[in-house]
Amino acid sequence: MHDFGYIEKGKQASLSDVRLWHRILRHSRGFRRAIAIAVVLSLGVTGATLALPYLLKSGIDSYITAPDLAEAARISGLVTTALHFGLLVVLGFALTFIQVVLLEWVGQSVMHRIRQDLFAHILDLDLAFLNSQPTGRLVTRLTNDVQNMHEMFTSVLVTLFNDILRLAGILVVLLLINFRLGLVMSLFIPVALLLTVVFARLAREKFRAIRSQLSRLNSYTQEAVSGIAIIQLFGRQLRAAERFAGLSAEYLARTLSQIRLFGAFMPLTELLSSMAIALILWYGGAQVIDRTLTIGEMVAFLAYMRLFFQPLRELSQKYSIVQSALASAERIFATLDTKAALIDPPNPRQLTAPAGRLSFNDLSFSYEPNQPVLVDFTLCIEPGEIIAVVGATGSGKSTLINLLLRFYEPQRGTIKIDDVDIAELRVRQLRRIVGVILQDVFILKDTLLANIVMDTGCSREDVEAVLEQTGMTRFVAKLPAGLDTMLGEGGRDLSTGEKQLLSFARVLCRDPAILVLDEATASIDSETESILEEAIARSFEGRTSIIIAHRLSTVRRADRIVVMENGRIIEQGSPEILFAADGHYSRLLRLDLLDGRTPLITTSTPDDQRQTEFSSRPSSSRRLPPATQD
Repeated sequence: MHDFGYIEKGKQASLSDVRLWHRILRHSRGFRRAIAIAVVLSLGVTGATLALPYLLKSGIDSYITAPDLAEAARISGLVTTALHFGLLVVLGFALTFIQVVLLEWVGQSVMHRIRQDLFAHILDLDLAFLNSQPTGRLVTRLTNDVQNMHEMFTSVLVTLFNDILRLAGILVVLLLINFRLGLVMSLFIPVALLLTVVFARLAREKFRAIRSQLSRLNSYTQEAVSGIAIIQLFGRQLRAAERFAGLSAEYLARTLSQIRLFGAFMPLTELLSSMAIALILWYGGAQVIDRTLTIGEMVAFLAYMRLFFQPLRELSQKYSIVQSALASAERIFATLDTKAALIDPPNPRQLTAPAGRLSFNDLSFSYEPNQPVLVDFTLCIEPGEIIAVVGATGSGKSTLINLLLRFYEPQRGTIKIDDVDIAELRVRQLRRIVGVILQDVFILKDTLLANIVMDTGCSREDVEAVLEQTGMTRFVAKLPAGLDTMLGEGGRDLSTGEKQLLSFARVLCRDPAILVLDEATASIDSETESILEEAIARSFEGRTSIIIAHRLSTVRRADRIVVMENGRIIEQGSPEILFAADGHYSRLLRLDLLDGRTPLITTSTPDDQRQTEFSSRPSSSRRLPPATQD
């Protein structure tokens, strides 16, 4: 079974981690005045809350139980006390409302800033790091982890500050009202705090166990839903349902364990609160009888003790929220601390009008130690030349493009454009010089025009000119609103061929000096094949072009074919020469034919139509050894 609990692994964040708190608070720069106002409002809210029981004491002692006081004076005094009580309630509500709105604004703004910084940083990270991350981890950083921090900012930190102020204020007021009874009541504080700390630690472990299991459940759900066609194809519905049921049952068990813990803690705090009230009634009642304590003071004591235990009931939950938020902050900052391996040179070179001469010089590269993908690879491509790179899967073809675009850096060797090392160019300029058309096309949920323009700065007229030059106007004319057609998520409204046409238009709007097709013509539907063929032919004109071919039927227009195996060039030459040589390329081509494909080799003629077609004898007379795999 896969371990899907990676989100919850790692060092447990500590409440006493000053460095972590400093980094969290550093992101609140620019909002410190608002936070200071929220703290002052906390003082006002606490003051209003603590004043309410004292008003009850004054009303009882001064007007209800006061001897020798006229009835009118009693009523007048009670009305005044009630008005003061109501005003304090309204004031507390108003201050709390302003505080909540202010803190929500601060929390949302700070999280917006963190989310933006994190997303921008992730966009700059190299593919080596991004490919090493499990599916969903970075999304979790941007969503769940940021939300956890927001919850701590808005619903915990200042309310926790309010609670601490309230507890300290209640203790002071109790001692001022009646020192002896206040001292007796203070004995409950260490017991309550010990109970809360023990519960918080147990709750933290329960919470982590639930988060870990929920992560496994969500990950398996994502895995199963994305592969549901395979599950149905191989009849694994029952086994998939059983595994899901097992994960869900474990999640239920862990959740019920946490519920039992909460179910035990709440009655315990209520029991402690009731014991405190019982003690007040017994000890305080005796003082009332001895006239050393007034009835109003006793009522105030009862009210203050109810206020005292209320934040203690919530403290454990807030502790879990803070702990979860600190763990999320640890993960967010760990991602932000990940350095991008790819940086622009301090003094970049400029290629104002690149001719497109491309050279790979003694390249060596491996994704994993002791597993070379390219070994001493050297290749020179002249301006305007069309090169096809073929070979078995894993021979290193696509790795060449990853290195050319600087998604990865070679361990040895250089890549040069017009004799300038690409490491001396800004990455942005390099990726404008080299245009890549991939088999899988990324499509935004936006208009066709926006999907083509991207960040090139092309005008609508420029796009229309590119479409006209490449013969793709027929493709646009079929769409309901032309260039203004709104595309669905992932381009679900387009066929595979139409997506490829969009990709061609997108790249050609950048007018790259070097064009790369990484199996860009695979899985093309017949409806758009003729348009795509015309677009390919015109896009090659005046450009250095590289065709990365996994199927040999896509290399017909190449001036030169480079055959790779195990990260090395083993053959290169024109299609006709390589086929006549009856070497590795010829063997791959015959295997391609036996697979049911019909690759044709085109020689250069004025009408670009003359083709050399290979005869197809019965497969029994053409038994060949399989192609060598990495």
